[in-house]
Amino acid sequence: MNNGEKIPQFGLGVYMIQGDTATEKACTEALKLGYRHIDTAHAYQNERGVGAAVKKSGIPRSEIWLTSKLWPSEYGEGKTMEGIDHMLVRLDTEYVDLLLLHQQFGDYLGAWRDMEKAVRQGKVKTIGISNFESDRLEELCEAATIKPAVLQVECHPYYQQQALKDRIAKYGTVIESWYPLGHADEGLMNEPVFTELARKYGKSNVQIILRWHIQTGNVVFPKTTNPQHMRDNIDIFDFALTDGEMNAIRALDRGKRFFNMSLADQEAHLGGFKPAD
Repeated sequence: MNNGEKIPQFGLGVYMIQGDTATEKACTEALKLGYRHIDTAHAYQNERGVGAAVKKSGIPRSEIWLTSKLWPSEYGEGKTMEGIDHMLVRLDTEYVDLLLLHQQFGDYLGAWRDMEKAVRQGKVKTIGISNFESDRLEELCEAATIKPAVLQVECHPYYQQQALKDRIAKYGTVIESWYPLGHADEGLMNEPVFTELARKYGKSNVQIILRWHIQTGNVVFPKTTNPQHMRDNIDIFDFALTDGEMNAIRALDRGKRFFNMSLADQEAHLGGFKPAD
């Protein structure tokens, strides 16, 4: 990344895993299978489950990459630092590997200043943003002393985010993908190109899509609580797609999003939420 840190390109997402017990179980299984990157958030309300799994795994903390996110209710100088301290308690860790601003509204500039302080204090190794796609992206990046290392957004073969990648290239910012499988859209999942390549390589359509992300350079962390799906998802490092096959997948880009909410609607519908500690 742009700060010299190396992030595991493949991990486990825990969005919509309900409760700390289920989250701890899923993370424990993933860590046993070789996963070393877990992506959570304060808003997911399951950070304690993530932290418990990491603590009980016996794996050195330095070998596990933990990502979490601050909600806009925690944005602002002073308030954000307090939010980071609470996050470290919930995760039961001395530092977070990657801390993101979860949404592009609220006092994100004040929050970023506190995040930069947290980096200098060793509480956070790397900082980035999530869901910044408006002109607020450039506003924050230009104001930042430490440029965002990652930008986490919807990204999949139907919505490949090339224009956004072009916007962030000068900052050295890497794309992280949520909805990496297009919200499991049947049309996307069953595209003939994926079926043909799955047959050729002895893989599933899902594995072909995830392999495309890896070769494209996206960081990806599909969510699942199913141990077999965890095994299958990470079993994508024993083959490589050819340039021609990658181009065939690139041709699927149709600018189709599965999450559609304007910035005004985001503020209106999400702005009143305040995650419990």
